Amino acid sequence: MIGTVSRPETAKWVGDLGAHHVIDHTKPLSEELRRIGFAGVDYVASLNQSDRHFDEIVAAINPQGHVALIDDPDHIDVRKLKTKSVSLHWEFMFTRSMHATPDQIRQHELLTRVGSLIDAGVLRTTLAGHFGTVNAANLRRAHEWIETHRARGKIVLEGF
Repeated sequence: MIGTVSRPETAKWVGDLGAHHVIDHTKPLSEELRRIGFAGVDYVASLNQSDRHFDEIVAAINPQGHVALIDDPDHIDVRKLKTKSVSLHWEFMFTRSMHATPDQIRQHELLTRVGSLIDAGVLRTTLAGHFGTVNAANLRRAHEWIETHRARGKIVLEGF
């Protein structure tokens, strides 16, 4: 598992979450991969700003590799994956329920399993802050923290 960061202070955090290697995604991914001894990778999970990083992903992915996205990139040219026969996969957590797929229960099973692994200490969450009840002051405080561009992980506001 290779994690990416843009700040030195998050490298340890990503390593603690399980990454075997950490590279800087503000630099060309292919160069960063070579720096740690990889010519390319077979799998890429792009979690945000996929349109911004897409050309670097295309350069870094091995032929017949797999790219998974969870965000909503405005413009990506999927034709760039063709010559490498790379598969593009989207993950959307509401697909099963929105489309009433026959395997809807699978989402429940997966979330239950993840919850059990978290409770057992096998997996760690990315919870970084709890801002209390949803109200104007706490929303403002949470938003200000995100705007610093120093936020990492997830923050929680609860109730109404």
